[in-house]
Parts: sequence; C-alpha cells; structure tokens
Amino acid sequence: MKKMTFLLVLLGAFVIGCTAPKGGQPDFRPKKGPIVIGSKGFTEQIILAKMTSIYLRENGFDTIEVTGMGSPVIRNALEHGYIHLYWEYTGTGLMLFYRHPKETDGETTFQKVKALDAQKGLIWLDRARLNNSYTILMRKDRAQAKGIRTLSNLAAYVNLNPGDLIFGSNREFVSRTDGLKGLENAYGFRFPTSNIIIIDTGLTYIYLKEKAVDVAMGFTTDGRVTGYELIPLEDDRNYFPPYEAAPVVRREVLDMYPEIAGLMRDITSRLHTEVMTQLNSRVDVERQEAFLVAREWLIANGLIKARQASPR
Repeated sequence: MKKMTFLLVLLGAFVIGCTAPKGGQPDFRPKKGPIVIGSKGFTEQIILAKMTSIYLRENGFDTIEVTGMGSPVIRNALEHGYIHLYWEYTGTGLMLFYRHPKETDGETTFQKVKALDAQKGLIWLDRARLNNSYTILMRKDRAQAKGIRTLSNLAAYVNLNPGDLIFGSNREFVSRTDGLKGLENAYGFRFPTSNIIIIDTGLTYIYLKEKAVDVAMGFTTDGRVTGYELIPLEDDRNYFPPYEAAPVVRREVLDMYPEIAGLMRDITSRLHTEVMTQLNSRVDVERQEAFLVAREWLIANGLIKARQASPR
C-alpha cells in the first residue's frame, strides 16, 4: 500500500508537470526522462532540488520533484527506484546509512561512502564545497550570560544545572546515531528527558529566537543563525563529522543519461558554504520563494539565461 501511495504521488506530480503551454497546444518536443528528483524537508534541500530541476529542464529533461522526506525515507526511495536523484551529505551517508565510525577528513568521508554506495548501484557525483554540519545553537545574550561558548562549556553547565536549560530538536537528530545521544556521550552530559522538546526542523530557530527553548540543534548553513542573532557553540572536541553535499544518482539513470554528471558538476563546482548560507537566508529570513532564489542563482552564474528559465 505504501509503495502504491508513493507511485500515485509521483504520477500526480508528473501529470501536473505536463500541462500545455500558454498557446494551448501540448509540447511534443522530444524530452529525456522524466528524472524524479527528491529532497528532504528543509530549505537548503528544497533549493538544491529546484536548482537541479530547473537546470536539467533547460538541458532537455523532464523532471518531477518530490520534496519533504526525512533521511531514511528518501534513502529508501532512492534505493528502490521511486526517485532517481537527490542531494545527500557525506557524514549522513557514512554514519547513518552504514553505521561507520566518523571520519574527520572530508575527502576520506566522501571516498568511503562513495565506494560503499557504488556497490548498491548508487553513484555519488562530485561534491560541492558545501559543508552543512549539525550545530548546537544558543541566543547570543543567553550564551554570554551563562558563560557558554563551546560544547564543553555547555556540558559542564548542564551537569551542574541539569534542569535549567530547555533543548529544542527535531525528531531525527534525537534518534540518529550521529545526533544528540552521541553528542552527549562524547561530551559527558545528559539533558533530562523532560527538558527536551521535539520541534519541526524549521521551527527550532523560531523557538530559540522567541525564548521558548534555550538551546537548539541547527545547521551551519542556515541563514537564520545570523539573521536571528544566534551563535553556534564551538565543537571543541570535533564531534560532528564533515557533511559535504553531493548529488547521488541511480547507476542505471546515469548509464542512460551520462551527461547528468557534467550538468551536476556545473552546479557543484560553483557552490560553497558561504553561498549556500546566503541562499538559505534569502528564503528563510527575507521570505523569498525557493524556486526564484534557485533560478536567479543559475542565471547569475551563467548556467541559464533569464529568458530560458523553465516554469515550475
């Protein structure tokens, strides 16, 4: 039943994407695909999926976007062929999907997960200079008042004042092996269960800004970190591994359309952490639409022309 529901969603998306142009006549130009592009539920993933979809469309592909999935769901969808391509993070691939010990070196992490996934027919294309690591955040004023600058400072404070700080997190970070429990083990402390609030990913920053929580998980490339005057606590024991972003595609799709590797390289070679942070900020802080942000970035980088931008 779950498989049938997923296929119906994809079919619906495909039908929506095949509407006639303004003249009223169907577009019968030969197209490649369709390529089903997945994304997780947070802003950065949606922007990356939009970039990919727009750019592939401008190069002759039909695309379908399926967004809003968690890491285990999107991984399962890729493995079983319900989606063909999505952007994943190297640390997530190695530690969450393979339960391997973390690597502190980005190249080592990338090569290991690339080799492991190749055995499953999942191909990691070139990675971007984009490291979107987990981070632990506090409001600047709160952190300064408590003398907390590093995760070691946080651990020492929680051990002395176990009921004082409320921690906000999405459900995935609480349950992941490279998430909260591993962090607590590495730094030797525990948030009491009663002091942990489970929040949707996008709300953790708002809860922190509005003082509904004192500490929260977040992502290093999220524009709201600076926009909301939050500070990432220094990971002084290097707990979090590299989480560099790269497109992952099914081998049979790449065999059929090998040009996808070069097209995705056009994007990854131009992306880095600071750029992605700015793009995320335009969506989350300035309230611009993800499609327009992605499209304008492609135009600014000479990958598409303004008059060629594909409709959603």
